[in-house]
Amino acid sequence: MLYGSERKLKSSHYVPKIDFPNLKKLLILAYDFPPYVSVGGLRPYNWFKYLNEFGIEPVVVTRQWGNEHGNHLDYISAGWSGEVVIEESECGTILRSPYRPNMSNRILLNYGERKYRLLRKAISGFYEMAQYIYPTGPKSAVYRAAREYLKHHKVDAIIATGDPFVLFSYASKLSMEFGIPWIADYRDPWSQSFSSKKNFIQRKIDWLLELKHVKSANLITTVDELFKLKISELFPNKQIELLPNGFDPGIQSEIAGCIQHKNVLSFAFVGTVYNWHPIEHLLSSFNTFSRNKPQIPFQLNFYGINAEELITNWVQTNCPYLQDKVSIKSRLPNQELAKEMSTNNVLLLFNYYEFTGTKIYDYLAVKRKILLCFGNDPEALQLKKQFYFKSIETSIQPQIDILKTTNSGIVVKDAVHLQEVLSELWDEFSSTGQVACHSVGVEKYSRKVQVERLAELVKGLASVNVSPTE
Repeated sequence: MLYGSERKLKSSHYVPKIDFPNLKKLLILAYDFPPYVSVGGLRPYNWFKYLNEFGIEPVVVTRQWGNEHGNHLDYISAGWSGEVVIEESECGTILRSPYRPNMSNRILLNYGERKYRLLRKAISGFYEMAQYIYPTGPKSAVYRAAREYLKHHKVDAIIATGDPFVLFSYASKLSMEFGIPWIADYRDPWSQSFSSKKNFIQRKIDWLLELKHVKSANLITTVDELFKLKISELFPNKQIELLPNGFDPGIQSEIAGCIQHKNVLSFAFVGTVYNWHPIEHLLSSFNTFSRNKPQIPFQLNFYGINAEELITNWVQTNCPYLQDKVSIKSRLPNQELAKEMSTNNVLLLFNYYEFTGTKIYDYLAVKRKILLCFGNDPEALQLKKQFYFKSIETSIQPQIDILKTTNSGIVVKDAVHLQEVLSELWDEFSSTGQVACHSVGVEKYSRKVQVERLAELVKGLASVNVSPTE
C-alpha cells in the first residue's frame, strides 16, 4: 500500500493534500461513515468536520461505502476498489479501506434473505469470533489500513468508535504496537447491550472480550448518561467522559429558508420504531381525532422508518379516518431529511424513558415544536413493561429534561391529553398559519460543542507515554 504523496490514485474522490502545521493528530477508527447513511456515522463525521478548528488534525480510517441499494444491503455490498482510497481535504484525511463481503454476505446478496439461513448464520458466527483472535473477515481491512498508515505517519492518539466493537480490539493492538494512547468511544453498550437478541453465552463472551481489550484504553467516552453508569460498573477505575450526540450546526443554515406547511397541519416522525413504541396506539389516537373533527386537514409523514408494513396494515385495518392522511417516505440523506422535516409543523417523538437517543437532537436543530408521546399512558407503559430493557434500574428521563430546559415541546401525558393538544395546535395553526416553537439554549446540543470537548481530551492524552510492544 502507498500513502500520502506516494499514492497514485485514480479517483474522483481525491482532493490535493492540505498541510496542518502544529496540530495534534488523531487517528479515528470508524466503520460507519458517510456516504453510508446511518446515525452511527454522523458522530465520527462531525469529528472529522470540526476537529481541525480546535487544533486536532483528524485521520479517519473507514471502509468503502456505496449507496447502491438504498437499504440495509448497502452494509454488506462490496467496495469499489481493491486498494485503500485516500481523500485529503481542508478538514483532514480519510482512508477508505477495501471491502469484500464474506461468503455469508455474498450468499445473501445473490440468493436473498430467505435462502441458506443456517449456513449464513454459521459463517457469520465464525467470523464474529475469529476476528478477535486474528484480523480476518470483512472488517479487518480497516485494521490493516490503519496499521500501514501508522508505519509511515506519527499520530498523537487513536479513537475507536463502536460498534462494531472489534474496532476496540484493533485500537488496542495498534496502541500497544506503536505506543499510542487510545480512546474507547461507546455509541452503545457492548457486553451490557440492552438487546434481547443476545443469549447468556454471547453476553459472557462479549464480557470477556470487552474486559480484555478496553482495559488498555487510556480514556472511555460515551454518548449517554445511562451508558456511562453501566460502563462504570465494568471499569470503575477508568476515566469516563460524557460526549453526547447532538445536531450538526450546518443543518440550521441549510434549512434557514425552509417554511412550514400553511394549508395542512403536518406531523413528522423520523427513524426507527421499536417494539416498545406505542405506534399503533398513536395512530389510533390520531384516527379518533380525525373522526371527531373531520373538518381539520392534517397529515402524518413518516420518514425512513423500519415499520412501513406495520403502519400500512394498521391504518388500513383499524384507522378508516386516516386512509388519506398517512404518507410513508423513503430514507433521505441527512441534509435533505432536515429540509423535509422543517416543512412540517410538528415533530413526533416517542418516549425513550431512561435513554436520550439521537433523534431528539436532530429535532432540536430544526426548531419545530416537539410532541413527546407519552409521559404516562397506560397502553404505552404496558408496552414498556413487556418489551423495554429489564436491566435498567434508574429514574432518569433525559428527553423530558431536555424538552423542559429548552422549551422546545410538549410532554403528552396520554391519549386523552393528545386529543387536547391536537385541538390546541389546530387552533394556533388555523389562526396564524404555523405552529410556533420558542426553544431556547439549543446551541449547547450542537455536535461542534462536543467536538471541542473531544479536542481538549485528545490534547490531554497527547502527553501520555505508552510503551510500544516489541
